[in-house]
Amino acid sequence: MTQPAHVIRFGYIKASIWRNQTKSGERHSVSIVRLYRNGDVWKESTRFGRDDLPLVAKAADLAHSWIYHESGSHDGE
Repeated sequence: MTQPAHVIRFGYIKASIWRNQTKSGERHSVSIVRLYRNGDVWKESTRFGRDDLPLVAKAADLAHSWIYHESGSHDGE
């Protein structure tokens, strides 16, 4: 399985940054999930509660900063 280029965690909120090679060059995408436990099994959800949203916003902001710094081109990706 492919590993993300970078992961940002705030408690149960996780943002994974993925590198994608395209004809136009390298691009990045971000997936944000909330981790939760169902019995002994850890699962992921893309639904967030009210109290999750500040952490989702912070993770998205840091993901943007990481991509911006990493790309070096600053082309508004």
